[in-house]
Amino acid sequence: MLPLIEQQIRASFINASLRERKAITLPENFGSLDWDNLEFLGWRDPKLPLVGYVVTSLGDAPVGIMFRKAEGKIRNRPQCSWCEDVDLPNDVLFFNAKAGGQAGRDGDTIGLLVCANFECSANVRMMKSLPYIGFDREAEVHRRINVLQEHVLNFARRVRDGE
Repeated sequence: MLPLIEQQIRASFINASLRERKAITLPENFGSLDWDNLEFLGWRDPKLPLVGYVVTSLGDAPVGIMFRKAEGKIRNRPQCSWCEDVDLPNDVLFFNAKAGGQAGRDGDTIGLLVCANFECSANVRMMKSLPYIGFDREAEVHRRINVLQEHVLNFARRVRDGE
């Protein structure tokens, strides 16, 4: 992911009001992010525990999505829809994102099971145990990175297009 500055991040949100964009608290480690190892920038707002943010790039433009954690409990251990990791070191939560454009103004939302703190980029880079002799772990990590990118971009398009 290409490095972004604060103004680009705030301006990128397609499903947040001007007031909500101004109130965004950037991640604590914003100044030291390893942009080369991120398929998207995702974080939870420390001031608003039910709110999360994801910024990715569609084409050359950054696209930000504001999420709200859904109320209620998930009964069993779900799988993240983005990184598809089954050996997660973290929780997976259900988040809603208001659709972009008129659909969002009409109250439409899109739900998603995703890692609690949006740590999918780190999860796909973790080396898994060797399933069989000769298994190419590096190729599997690259495949997982590509799948994550595809999932995030498809979700961003759905939010942008109000689907």
